Amino acid sequence: MPRKTEPADARARALLEAHVRFEVERLTTADPAATAGGVVDVVLDALAGHPVADVVDAGAVGAALVDVLVRAPGSPLVSGIVELAAEVAYSGPEEPGQVSAVVARAHVEALLDRLLTLTPLYERALEGLTASPLVGTVAARFMGRVVGEVVATNQEIANKVPGLGSLVSLGTSAASRVKGAADKPFEALLGSGVAKGGSAFAVRRLNRILIDTLRDPVTREAALQAWDLVAEEPLGGLDAHVTWDEATGVVDAVHDLAIGVLAREEVTGLVVALVEAFVERFGGYTPPELLEQLDVDRDVLTEHLVRLAPGVVDALHGSGDLERLVRARLETFYSSSAARAAKEG
Repeated sequence: MPRKTEPADARARALLEAHVRFEVERLTTADPAATAGGVVDVVLDALAGHPVADVVDAGAVGAALVDVLVRAPGSPLVSGIVELAAEVAYSGPEEPGQVSAVVARAHVEALLDRLLTLTPLYERALEGLTASPLVGTVAARFMGRVVGEVVATNQEIANKVPGLGSLVSLGTSAASRVKGAADKPFEALLGSGVAKGGSAFAVRRLNRILIDTLRDPVTREAALQAWDLVAEEPLGGLDAHVTWDEATGVVDAVHDLAIGVLAREEVTGLVVALVEAFVERFGGYTPPELLEQLDVDRDVLTEHLVRLAPGVVDALHGSGDLERLVRARLETFYSSSAARAAKEG
């Protein structure tokens, strides 16, 4: 009597369950790290023959990064990370050290030298401020107060010398007028004929003082001496300087600023342009070659990646999710018409 043939779908289910058990057992009884390491090696070996430009779609990557930039900064996760970072910065390290232990003086000196060479840029930027009447007013008041304090100090010193005080009385009178006219501090010095242009004049004079100060060789040494003083300070938290509300207020304002800026079309356009430029410049490298250019050792990278594998596998297996994920991955094939045709054949 001929043997009864098992339905094709029943055989497919039995094969599926056997395959799921095999894969779960292989992942849990074998060394998860070795298994993950083998996967990483296979992927890197496979990519070794393909330039980045062949496996990366610059447009798709740029669109993905833009989407992340627009959505992520305002997300609850990023907001939580920002709040956590603020708490850590406010509390400071458990064992405070010195600033010099974190930032090398040689790096500060090199950065300062570079910044001081940009005085033409600063000069052009400051010149643009002459178009602002309010900036001109602030500059005029600032210089007026400085001049007034200098004249008043000279008068105070002169009064201590018999017969010298009367020689600088005129300067004292001028200082009083400068300090007393709060709204128009420089009109007393400039005269009514140039009062309307006094603010712009004050800005230009203040700009010239700032630029000349930056170009003065003593400024560099003074800045380095100031850094030496800061470098000796303990590297603690912000709680020694500001309140929690003040610190979080600044952090929240910066976070809100970042959310608004990163969502702007001008910024997202720069991101897309950067991705396209990267692919254009480095697209001829293969992924393993890019790792070499980054001075990233392949074995070290693999070690870091596979270190996560055991914990992930154990957690998924303990919750039953590992079997569910494997079944979901394999079931599509065993329920396909191609698998049924193979079994029936």
